Amino acid sequence: MVLIPIDRELLNKCLAHDEDAWSAFIDRFAGLVTRVVSSTADRRSISLSATDREDLVSEVFVELLTGEMAPLRKFQGKSSLATYLAVIARRVVVRRLLVRAGITPIAPMTHDLPSNTPTVEDRIANQQQVEHMLQGLVPAEAQVVRLYHLEGKSYREISRVVGMPENTIGPLLSRARTRLRAQPH
Repeated sequence: MVLIPIDRELLNKCLAHDEDAWSAFIDRFAGLVTRVVSSTADRRSISLSATDREDLVSEVFVELLTGEMAPLRKFQGKSSLATYLAVIARRVVVRRLLVRAGITPIAPMTHDLPSNTPTVEDRIANQQQVEHMLQGLVPAEAQVVRLYHLEGKSYREISRVVGMPENTIGPLLSRARTRLRAQPH
């Protein structure tokens, strides 16, 4: 689906800093972002309070404002705006949930770098540690773990990428997590 005229107009008004556009944008897409937050947490078996859910929704919209609305300026119109926003929302939520769980995301969004961002060397070391842990898994498990936990892909997306039935992804992830927990740290 391509960008529909109402979304194109709303996006252009937001990017032009129209006074009422941002409120209209939030009104139009708050439900979508809320659904993405809920489904992303549910897929990871994370229970969110109403306050946590609202905080994550707010963080997605704050992310869209960073860098003079850089994420919105990067939108090329090759998909619907809703699809584009859903992808951004899922990535933001996955990263925030990882941080809350005490896990440092390997590849932070470039427009989301706080002042205390780990150095390139730290990120490489983290990535090497994750890769070392994944070596203890069979290749199919390692690939699914990468896609799900590091890239934030859904079971359906993983199924398409690896060519496995969607209903086998959950049990495979469960087995892989058990193996990872059993590894010496």
